[in-house]
Amino acid sequence: MKKTHLIFLLLVVVFSCQPGEKNPVDSQPNIILFLVDDLGWQDTSEPFWADTTDNNRKYFTPNMERLADQGMKFTQAYACAVCSPTRVSLLSGMNAARHRVTNWTLQRGKNSVRDPENLKIPDWNLNGVQACDSIEQSVYVTPLPEILKDNGYFTIHCGKAHFGAISTPGANPQNLGFDINIAGHAAGGPGSYQGENDFSAAWRGGGHIWDVPGLKKYHNQDINLTEALTREAILAMDSASTLDQPFYLYMAHYGVHTPLEPDNRFYQKYKDLGYKEPEARYASMVESVDKSLGDILDYLNERRIAENTIVMFMSDNGGLSAVARGGTPHTHNLPLSSGKGSAHEGGIREPMIVKWPGKVNPNTQCDDYLIVEDFFPSILEMAGITNYETVQHIDGVSFVHLLNQEKTDTKQRALYWHYPNNWGPTGPGIGATSTIRLGDWKLIYYHGDESFELYNLANDIGEKTNLVSSNKNKLTELAQNLTDYLISVDAQMPINKITNKQVKWPVEVININQ
Repeated sequence: MKKTHLIFLLLVVVFSCQPGEKNPVDSQPNIILFLVDDLGWQDTSEPFWADTTDNNRKYFTPNMERLADQGMKFTQAYACAVCSPTRVSLLSGMNAARHRVTNWTLQRGKNSVRDPENLKIPDWNLNGVQACDSIEQSVYVTPLPEILKDNGYFTIHCGKAHFGAISTPGANPQNLGFDINIAGHAAGGPGSYQGENDFSAAWRGGGHIWDVPGLKKYHNQDINLTEALTREAILAMDSASTLDQPFYLYMAHYGVHTPLEPDNRFYQKYKDLGYKEPEARYASMVESVDKSLGDILDYLNERRIAENTIVMFMSDNGGLSAVARGGTPHTHNLPLSSGKGSAHEGGIREPMIVKWPGKVNPNTQCDDYLIVEDFFPSILEMAGITNYETVQHIDGVSFVHLLNQEKTDTKQRALYWHYPNNWGPTGPGIGATSTIRLGDWKLIYYHGDESFELYNLANDIGEKTNLVSSNKNKLTELAQNLTDYLISVDAQMPINKITNKQVKWPVEVININQ
């Protein structure tokens, strides 16, 4: 019997050491960044505030709830006010004031929106981000996926890219360090979400510039774009498993960006509940990306790799609100003010969740603030990559210590936004602004009329009471801090068409008025 037991133990040791069988605790983790486009802070049934709001009750997102139950929810996570600046910050670790891709990109050498009233916008990096230094009006970086790839990761891009303008290398994610590119190109939105329309706007006379590439096998089929991308992402993760490599999946959905086209799997439910248009369409799109999240979580469980896979959930900017866009609303962002394109909270505060098995306690919440460029150093730290060099300066700060629930005083750190551009629509906080948050205080500087808004977010999350007149000391302090930062990163400022001079730095305006 003793001999039999010894043989059995030897067999256990031999088979447990076979190639391809990794101990999840000891191996590099797989990493998934699940990025939703234009998803507002309140566009989920999982609340990201102290209270569950009426907006939360409008949506059905059980998988976002599921992810929050398994990980840490962040109540004060920030991105830029529009898409390309956020995506370049994710890729580079740079603040938008430094990388200068301060608005959305599309055609090489062309600005897609008009100048703000009375302002001439600066020559910003409208050709986007590149991994080379030969493209005019672009920012040259060492991209995050390239560093991951160089350190053993199989890197997958799936969905919306919107990194570089048409005909520049950065338009193709494979030129930015991704092994695989699924459906990513220069455009920031899909022509259509319907396979029956070939994911193109041509059926409605919208041309082909927005056509989603690389998904021809789904053309002429009754399938939603979000579902097609999810299927392709799962196939790509399967490819990584055959290579015996950890993978980085950048799951960047086109949803819930316009056009507002329903996911027919969920649309009728919201019509039956009495939702009016376009809210019913939008709610079905939100549930569609939530279903994608659930399918990916299920895949990880089925493949028994969930315990060695980090899943991060984030949106690229605020929801496309009624105030910002005009017309019939489909999302509201309340209690936050305004939405996409705005320096107000509705334009920049995002839903964020991180699941990291064995590292992050389930069902926890972090109320410290962070900003989108922080993902760059955080992901590398999570991957165990500490020895790397970049051509660009990294502005982001790792939030791993927040995941570990270490006591920190993040309120001593200032966050900055810089948007010397014009998005297009009108509304509170929109267009040509520079902004600072320090602790509970937030200052917005408007380039057009050189005016200010000052808020205490702890007392006024809806940014309803401008405290400029009643708190001159805080106004001066934040204006000086913001000015110092903008000058330190060589931030671009617009030209005032009336004076033909550069818009004043914030503190210059304060000093003139004192």
